[in-house]
Amino acid sequence: MRKIWAPKGRRPVAPNRTRYQWVYSYCFVNPSTGDSEWLILPTVNTAMTSLALKIFSKRVNPSGEKIILLLIDQAGFHMSAKVEKPGGVVFMPLPPHTPELQPAEPAWPLLREAIANETFSSLDSLERRLVKRCRWLMANPEIMKGASGFGWVIDASKG
Repeated sequence: MRKIWAPKGRRPVAPNRTRYQWVYSYCFVNPSTGDSEWLILPTVNTAMTSLALKIFSKRVNPSGEKIILLLIDQAGFHMSAKVEKPGGVVFMPLPPHTPELQPAEPAWPLLREAIANETFSSLDSLERRLVKRCRWLMANPEIMKGASGFGWVIDASKG
């Protein structure tokens, strides 16, 4: 919707048909290095969260020898007992309503920047743009490090 001209005192008519289709991005970021892993998935729920964790774990810890500490918000699809955590992945829930503590939170504007003020003819065209941006962000860890390098996380990882 956008503004249109109408005679003074007359309500403008602007026919439209609003339809929505959704796609969701998942992001894992190491604030001390800026390394990130991005996934584009069709929905957000415990099954997709389990899948995202599985893919992430295979990419960054294929041998399963590392312990990966994930700071997560307390969304139901993160905290559900039904979420299947791969071996070596440990959740550290953040306090409720504290997105400012989530290292991945500043990544969302970096992703949205690639699609701002645009419309897409199909979900596929949107996904292609998002995938291109995600690949660029993964290839440029210094951008992610600058956005997500929260001092308290980095200091804790050194200690």
